[in-house]
Amino acid sequence: MSSKRSRPPKKSLASLYVSFAGVEPGYVPKRWVKFPVALLLLAPCWVLSVTFFAAMLSTTLNDFFWASPVFWFFAGGCAIAAILCEAFPKLVIIYVLGHELTHAIWVWLHGGRVHDFRVGWKGGHIITDKTNTWVVLAPYFFPFYTAGWIGAYGLALLIPGVFAQPECLFFGIGLTWAFHMIYTVRMIKKGQPDIEYGGAFFSIVVIYFLNLLLISALLIVASPSVTWAGFARDLLENAMDFSAVVVRAVERFQ
Repeated sequence: MSSKRSRPPKKSLASLYVSFAGVEPGYVPKRWVKFPVALLLLAPCWVLSVTFFAAMLSTTLNDFFWASPVFWFFAGGCAIAAILCEAFPKLVIIYVLGHELTHAIWVWLHGGRVHDFRVGWKGGHIITDKTNTWVVLAPYFFPFYTAGWIGAYGLALLIPGVFAQPECLFFGIGLTWAFHMIYTVRMIKKGQPDIEYGGAFFSIVVIYFLNLLLISALLIVASPSVTWAGFARDLLENAMDFSAVVVRAVERFQ
């Protein structure tokens, strides 16, 4: 008499539940690795910060970038976002929607499936069978609405008779990016479980680095004098200078 084949156990679902906007804290494999990784990332953060602020200062003083229409439209979008976020607290539901959609998109990008998706005034959650650092932290470094605005702008240019309007593009980028950053900072200050997933120190370093990469790219695109090649060259020079300082410091202790 043949015995029945036992069914394989169901794959457990990782609940990305948010008390306001975030995920449940849970077990993170190899979590002990993340702290030293964050320490190593401090050097690239420093080099990128020095390069970005030097480029920003240079283009502001030499090119009067601050007086350009693109700069003012971007700044105007940021200012309006700040006013709206302060005046209309219920706009948070728009952020929560974008937050959860970002989680879902990154789940799909990593080959996972979303089994439940909910958004409400008190927060939202997704339930998925795929969870990792990128899925959990994506809403903090991937500005969902900014990406949507840039995509819509690009599609609009494909319509015959529609011409490029950089001021319109950067106004929308400023509005959506500032909205993203304002709520990102608020969520981090509230102590989101997302941030605790890989350790607060690791998460904040990664979020800072990736957001600075984004704003550096925006500066290169908008500035008349900052180029990709020039920024990369300055980045390399600053990295070499930083390495030389580290070597000298190590030699002093030998």
